Parts: sequence; structure tokens; C-alpha cells
Amino acid sequence: MAKAQTGKAEKELIEAFLALENADEAYRFLRDICTPKEISDLADRWQVARLLDEGKLSYREIHAQTGVSVTTVGRVARFLQQENYQGYRLLIDRMKKK
Repeated sequence: MAKAQTGKAEKELIEAFLALENADEAYRFLRDICTPKEISDLADRWQVARLLDEGKLSYREIHAQTGVSVTTVGRVARFLQQENYQGYRLLIDRMKKK
């Protein structure tokens, strides 16, 4: 599995995320560090990844259901299925176990 190449600032951001202890802290941190639009975009991508993983809807159906562009659906699909990072896959699988 490929390891993400990160700079110092990115590593520090990752460490900050890892220091969060619960959902409330994560919510508060996201509200501070992201704009409402950025949070919405992240949430949309996560929803698209979960819908793609279910495999029941086409890209266009996911677009119609979520309002996310077909281009973004395709990008999420590429990262879910082909890219080496496999972050979506890791968390989708982990969430299924809960």
C-alpha cells in the first residue's frame, strides 16, 4: 500500500486529527478549520463513496440523488477503486464492522 507523501504542515494536520478523542471534538475542529462549503463538499464525497460501494446506483443516479457532479462521482469512484491511497476503502470497511 502506498504511503501518502506529505509536507510538514500536512503531517501536523494529520497529527491534529489523530489527537481528536470523540465526535464532538471532530465536529468542533472541522467547524474551525473548514468553511461550511468545504465541510459540505467533504460530506458529499463521503456519501458518494458509500453509495458507490453499495453498487446499486449509476453515476447519474448518484448525481440525481446527491446533487454532486458526475465528474466528482467519477473522481470519488477512481479513488475508491483504483488509487493506491485506499482511504475511502479503509474507512468504509471499518464502518461496516461497527
